[in-house]
Amino acid sequence: MAVYTEVRFDEADALLQRLRLGAVTDLQGIRSGIENTNYYAATARGQWVLTLFERLSAQQLPYYLRLMEHLALQGIPVPAPQPDDQGGLVHTLAGKPAAVVTRLPGSHRLAPDAAQCAQVGAMLARMHLAGASFTLQQPHLRGLAWCLETAPLVLPHLAAGPAALLREELAFQQHLAASPAGQALPRGPIHADLFRDNVMFDDTAGTDRLCGFFDFYFAGTDALLFDVAVCLNDWCTDLASGQLEEARAAIFTAAYERVRALTAGEVRATPSLLRAAALRFWISRLWDWHLPRSAALLQAKDPTQFERVLRSRIATPWHPPR
Repeated sequence: MAVYTEVRFDEADALLQRLRLGAVTDLQGIRSGIENTNYYAATARGQWVLTLFERLSAQQLPYYLRLMEHLALQGIPVPAPQPDDQGGLVHTLAGKPAAVVTRLPGSHRLAPDAAQCAQVGAMLARMHLAGASFTLQQPHLRGLAWCLETAPLVLPHLAAGPAALLREELAFQQHLAASPAGQALPRGPIHADLFRDNVMFDDTAGTDRLCGFFDFYFAGTDALLFDVAVCLNDWCTDLASGQLEEARAAIFTAAYERVRALTAGEVRATPSLLRAAALRFWISRLWDWHLPRSAALLQAKDPTQFERVLRSRIATPWHPPR
């Protein structure tokens, strides 16, 4: 969510007025993230997020936007895409495909406690159940196939030890994906990037409550357990050491399972999917770190964090308690 494409005030105003959202009164670039160009836009009718897509095509975007629309109609708190007069959700701005969605209230919890982790676990399970009736299909574009394609680009930048780890883990994940156990994992639409900075909480009523999941632009059809693993590797992990905080992880998975029970196969596969999720974000951060794109507001994230997570998950496998 850096700014790669500069958007003029009048351009944003023309789009939001065409969508009948009112005249823009304020427009600010969003610093966080690294994939798309994002702006906060304000009108008399509300607060909006304007996104210009730098890598995704106009043909790929309906999956993400229709998924958000579907989840919102199912009662999941996600940004609502704003249609044009023909019901289209994909727009064009500054020569790029674009979308406008509602801006969620609240703020991030970057040092989450157990209660907040439990809320995320329960809402993630609700989201997976709601997604079961979503009819569109699109591959998870940052899944194993992408890891295999991208690894050769980053391997020349790695020392011998990390390079060996990367090759070994890719081989392990290929074996898992081809195995009967891997192919039997329940699948459906996943968020695939549900980090602490993609969830909002609101405490204005006194009790801190989860009020939204956002940034669905890595979503796709994949193993539901991959979503659980992504969350465990962030929400329930000591970021400095990469070690899983097992008590918090147990609370997260228990809250998830009160809504959607994990299958026996998912429980057995949890250590392997924790490794898969760590691998995916290690590779993507290596890519952004060593092969950066220019942007007006860009902060590439340290890839060694997920190297530590991967090493920890290999050394200390973890299963949800039974």
